[in-house]
Amino acid sequence: MNILIVIITGILGTILTFYFSAHLKQGPVRASALLSLIVALFFQLFPELLNPYLTKNIPIVFIGASFIGMISSEAKGSYSILVIASVLFSVIYINKSQFFNGYGGALGASAFIALLTTMGISVVFSKNKKIAQRVLLNRKRVLNRKKHNKKALDK
Repeated sequence: MNILIVIITGILGTILTFYFSAHLKQGPVRASALLSLIVALFFQLFPELLNPYLTKNIPIVFIGASFIGMISSEAKGSYSILVIASVLFSVIYINKSQFFNGYGGALGASAFIALLTTMGISVVFSKNKKIAQRVLLNRKRVLNRKKHNKKALDK
């Protein structure tokens, strides 16, 4: 259950930050800072509300996921890309090893890796759609030629 809550927190952190930044015109830094402050203060004021694991990790995951939400509205593909990136970030956060110890920007690096991976995969799939459409178009051409040639031979 804790893992699901951490993943939902990541999704909310990303989507809310992007919404505040792009749609409410607050800018990426202000949106991330404001929302992260609200979440951190909430868990500082009410530490007994959830179990200690969630009380400690929800603000951290929210802040890291808000880095993904800071993406420019021109660069993002869709909300689905942001959601996938935030889920990937949450999974990276949950399974992080000692590799990130000593790195000051572990949250930012994890967010960057998640977003870059998601955007790269979306580009590959979008190109595959174009390739698939070309294959289908060429298949139709070949079938039409076969029909045309068969009709010519029947005459």
